[in-house]
Amino acid sequence: MFGISTQALSGQLLIGLINGSFYALLSLGLAIIFGLLHIINFAHGAIYMLGALLAWLLMAYLGIGYWWALIVVPVVVGGLGILLDRALMARLRGADPIYGLLLTFGLALMLQSAAHSAFGSSGLAYAVPRELRGGWNLGFVFLPTYRAWIILVSVLVCFGVWFAIERTRLGASLRAANEDPALVATFGIDVSRLITLAFAAGAALAGFAGVLAGPVYSVNPQMGVDIISIVFAVVVIGGMGSILGAIASGFGLGLLEALTKVAYPEASSVAIFVIMVLVIMVRPAGLFGKA
Repeated sequence: MFGISTQALSGQLLIGLINGSFYALLSLGLAIIFGLLHIINFAHGAIYMLGALLAWLLMAYLGIGYWWALIVVPVVVGGLGILLDRALMARLRGADPIYGLLLTFGLALMLQSAAHSAFGSSGLAYAVPRELRGGWNLGFVFLPTYRAWIILVSVLVCFGVWFAIERTRLGASLRAANEDPALVATFGIDVSRLITLAFAAGAALAGFAGVLAGPVYSVNPQMGVDIISIVFAVVVIGGMGSILGAIASGFGLGLLEALTKVAYPEASSVAIFVIMVLVIMVRPAGLFGKA
């Protein structure tokens, strides 16, 4: 393609899949939160950063390694999501969505500023676990083991979340609460608890993505800022609140971004946003969203 070697093209596509894995995980969390709360969570990137930072703190001060961090961090961040929802978000139930957007934007600034004050702006190194070091030479590309792990676990988690929401009783309750919360409440289901669960699940996904990102990207207070604008574009393209849209658009746009870097590198930083504008003009609800 445009004179580029097969090896270079394969390498870019691999990077696209890795980026797409993080786009999918983060946009999935945003889609879950928007689906029930109808709030655009600007703090999502800061929560992702917090997940990576917590993983580093567990390693540096408690000696808790990567594998345990994959379990502990989402639980802790999910618990933080419960506190945030009960203490802050619950007060905005039924209010104009702009208030939730402003609240989460302020919360994001607070978390980033606190992390910057405590740890500075320089990156914190987080080593790849010993079991996932090395890689395979596939002939056309060298595939690092940890990168392959990121892609695999992201696909599995995305499928698991989709299955839980689309094919289980809990998921049916969540979808019903989104459509008609008053009707769901008449069946004895605590809608407020479901909403809190949705916020916690979205936060936990962001924390999980942060742990995965630690060994790939530098752990720093700005890492959430660097990715959240792209993730919002992914959610808009896929359809606000659409689980399938978040997953498909995340992986698809990661690959599209990689191909743009091959064909026309200067446009790679804006390609996703151009697609977002075109989708909004043609189909405002997104590719998988409902009008």
